[in-house]
Amino acid sequence: MSGTPWKCFEKAALVAVLAATASACTVGPDFERPKAPATDTYTNEGGPQLSPADAAEVEQHVSTEKKVTPDWWTQFGSPDLDRTIATAIEQNHTLAATKATLAQAEQAVVAAYGPLYPQVDFSASAVRQQINTQSFGIKNFPAEPPFNLFTAGPSVSYTVDLFGGVKRQIEGQEALAEYEAYQLDAAMLALTGNVTTQVFTIASAGAQISAVHEILADDETNVSLVRTAREAGSVSEVDVLIARSQLENDRTLLPPLRQQLSVARHALAILVGRPPAEWSAPKFDLDRFTLPRELPLSLPSELAHDRPDIMAAEAQLHAASATIGVATANLYPQITLSGSVGQQALTLGHFFNGASNIWSLAGGLTAPIFHGGELEAERQGAIDAYRASLANYEQTVLTSFGQVADVLQALTHGAEELVAQKHALEAADASLSLTRLSYSAGNVGIIQVLDAQRLREQARLGYVRAEAQRFQDTAQLYLALGGARLSARAE
Repeated sequence: MSGTPWKCFEKAALVAVLAATASACTVGPDFERPKAPATDTYTNEGGPQLSPADAAEVEQHVSTEKKVTPDWWTQFGSPDLDRTIATAIEQNHTLAATKATLAQAEQAVVAAYGPLYPQVDFSASAVRQQINTQSFGIKNFPAEPPFNLFTAGPSVSYTVDLFGGVKRQIEGQEALAEYEAYQLDAAMLALTGNVTTQVFTIASAGAQISAVHEILADDETNVSLVRTAREAGSVSEVDVLIARSQLENDRTLLPPLRQQLSVARHALAILVGRPPAEWSAPKFDLDRFTLPRELPLSLPSELAHDRPDIMAAEAQLHAASATIGVATANLYPQITLSGSVGQQALTLGHFFNGASNIWSLAGGLTAPIFHGGELEAERQGAIDAYRASLANYEQTVLTSFGQVADVLQALTHGAEELVAQKHALEAADASLSLTRLSYSAGNVGIIQVLDAQRLREQARLGYVRAEAQRFQDTAQLYLALGGARLSARAE
């Protein structure tokens, strides 16, 4: 054979690798995406009726042709909300940790490709040693003096992926990276959803506090009314005390609402990555938000490919399928090729001398014969893990359908409640005005006035809560539909 030892080694190794690669196959199941659900509706209660039966209230309707936009929160028409969410996306620590986890998973994919290629290393050693000739059965031979041995050169090793074990490992790592990408989608969706929820909670609490202040103003009007009647001698001091008692009792409505407002503001500060003492939320007023009129509604078959939690479960299922292939490949023989070329000399001065060249080329075969059932059990365990992942996937799909169904019904019932609360408020307003006139005329007592006011108070607060709940339920629909992909990995 002509040429240097290294060229001979290089040619032989290349031929062996190409021959082994050409004959390789990939064992184990090829992953198939689960079929989309056959159902085309979310409930058996008919289509959602989102528009209230009142022309003065905002009408909403759903469209299966309208898609959820990535920045779905902009549909509420609040620049303050948009800026707050942008700050949260930039500064939230949980989201930063999820991004770093995704980057780690992507590097694991890069590392998984390594075994597909020959592994090249360089080694060097310097040894001081003495040989005992008698240990080789050589007697009456002069003892060799100690000597130095210097060795340096590259080495190459390659494990032939005959049955696709390495390819299945790569496939599994890629699926896990997809899982982390969808986890990032889910984290982004949760973050934007939580910010929006806290913003609407702040707006709702503020609106209820304003309503309570109006109630207190009504209470003070009642006190003034009763005092006027007391000065005219038409009622006793008892009526004055009852009216004042109602005023003081209604003051107790404020502290819980203020506490709710504080908690929401603090939670919002944490979501944007700042201590509550260093960041203050903008003044979110409920009447400054726009309720979206046309809402998207993905079909069930589309939802299965839109929600990040469903896609994450599918990625886990894919990884479990690849694990079966890895366990199956372990049942088959493995071939390892290795070789080295270098220089070996007793003194450094003899390096880079053709007489000091050394090389080796080796091939190894390892075939499992008896492992006490270990390998078969590992493969069956991988199959069982796949079945568990499939069940988890199917449960995730069912749960998502239930969430969309719940939100659609919440929007329907929320529209009904808003109209009912509005009518209750209108009736309570009329009743209170008439009762006050009757009280001034001496036809009813203070108890009737306070009862009428209590009904109006309940209706006013109920209307504010129902109005705020429509915003919350609308946001929940966007979230239940997946909120669109917010990470770089999309279909």
